Amino acid sequence: MGPHLYSGSLSALAKRSTKDLGPLSSRLGHEFSDPKLLKLALTHASARPGSKPNEDNERLEFLGDRVLGLAMAELLLSRFPKASEGELARWFNHLVRAETCAEVAQSWSLGAFIHMSVGEAASGGRGKKTILADSCEAILGAIFSDAGYDVARVVVNRDWEPHFGNLEIAAPDAKSALQEWAQGEGRPLPQYRETAREGPDHAPRFTTEVRVVGFAPEHGEGDNKRQAEQAAALAMLIREGVWRPIADD
Repeated sequence: MGPHLYSGSLSALAKRSTKDLGPLSSRLGHEFSDPKLLKLALTHASARPGSKPNEDNERLEFLGDRVLGLAMAELLLSRFPKASEGELARWFNHLVRAETCAEVAQSWSLGAFIHMSVGEAASGGRGKKTILADSCEAILGAIFSDAGYDVARVVVNRDWEPHFGNLEIAAPDAKSALQEWAQGEGRPLPQYRETAREGPDHAPRFTTEVRVVGFAPEHGEGDNKRQAEQAAALAMLIREGVWRPIADD
């Protein structure tokens, strides 16, 4: 694998300045031997010359998606040696989803570096989840093309690490699971009650209590009522041993 795969696209980018990409390279922890790969990874389709194919980051995004998938599968297998295939698949889907990739892109301040049309930028393109996620994957594809899989894997292991703390929310619909469990125990349906709401109107934080007859109540928090209810249901499922909590094995 090497930059020659993108020679047609890279030639059109050769005259673009690379000195302003130094801060991004520092955040990525990788100095590109071929900086044109990084430029291409940052070129949104809206900035592509109209009649010239493959002069945006879509091919690198395609590649980076596969690099991320392999690196994440390896990381999960190593970190959770006792996890079932179902658990691994659930956590994998959460960690490679667009929302997580967009959050990683934000940690790199990637939006400021993406080359896009004036119209796309004016419409808030630098903060759009889809554009950030796609560009994040393109960056991984560029690193893989420039330096190989091992270097790309180091980036994934480091910059996706903070998101392992959020794997609890990767569980399936906890409310539905709690309802099924309660019915299996011969109990009435779970009852939810909002117990607190804090923070400003534009960014409230909810706390919800869930009760199942015959069991102690449990609480959960979230940015909206649904998240708080899901968190409460998840907490009860874990406490009662229905679901296993996320922990390094």
